[in-house]
Parts: sequence; structure tokens; C-alpha cells
Amino acid sequence: MKLSAKGRYAVMALADLASIDRQGPVTLSEIAERQDISISYLEQLFAKLRKRGVVEGMRGPGGGYRLARAASETSIADIILAVDEPIDTLACDRSKSDLGCTGRTGRCLAHDLWDELGRHIFLFLSSVTLDDVLNRKILGNAGGARLLEKVEA
Repeated sequence: MKLSAKGRYAVMALADLASIDRQGPVTLSEIAERQDISISYLEQLFAKLRKRGVVEGMRGPGGGYRLARAASETSIADIILAVDEPIDTLACDRSKSDLGCTGRTGRCLAHDLWDELGRHIFLFLSSVTLDDVLNRKILGNAGGARLLEKVEA
């Protein structure tokens, strides 16, 4: 699974928004400048985030955005799903259910592996909040991280 720019930028922008310690709304231009993301791209993302209830927008002078819920109650999965980013590891064409993974009939031999991996990714992203990201509570949580480092070396 590859997370696209849409999902990554949405998480970056909301982490930025959550990190600002003030009561009022934050403008997209402020976020754009700090995170080096175009304002037009942020406008597209925040329209979806607002529609899905992840952020609240305020119009007019002094307007901007704020989180709809506390950072500790906003999961990374909520953000990614709100911008229509699928959390999916399967290559199946689900529009043609009779063809399965292989483009012919049935599932590929590794279907259950990829399906379960997708579920684990979703569960992980559902368990991580913006607050966890801001407080760096995720680093080192993967049990096999040290083993993976040795394999990659």
C-alpha cells in the first residue's frame, strides 16, 4: 500500500493545525507557509475534511479552521478516510466481483495475506491520534522495528 500525497498532506496539515496553541481559528495560508503545501491544494483537502466533520471552518475576518474534536480524539484513520484516501492493500477489481484478484475467476493465492495486512494498517491508523503524533508517542512502537533495521542494513 502506498499512501498518496493527499493522505500525507492532510495528516501534515492537521498536525500543524493541532500544534498551534491558540483559541482562534488558523488560516490555510499559515499552514501552507509552515508546511510548504499550496493553498489551493489545502482548500481541496479542507473542504473534504470539513464535509466529514474533522474540522470546522469559520468565515470572515479572523476566520480559518480548527479541529472539530480534540487532537486526542482525532485518529489518523479519520483524517485519511475523510480525504477519500483508501486504506487498501488489495489489488482486486471489486467492480467486477466475478473476476477476483487475478482478472480471471477467484482470488489470488496471497489474497488473505494482503486483506489482513490492510486490516492491520487500518487498526493501527485508527489507534493513533493527532495528539500521539504531536507528542511523538509512536516512534519505536513497532515490535519488529529493530529486526527490520537489521534486514534493511
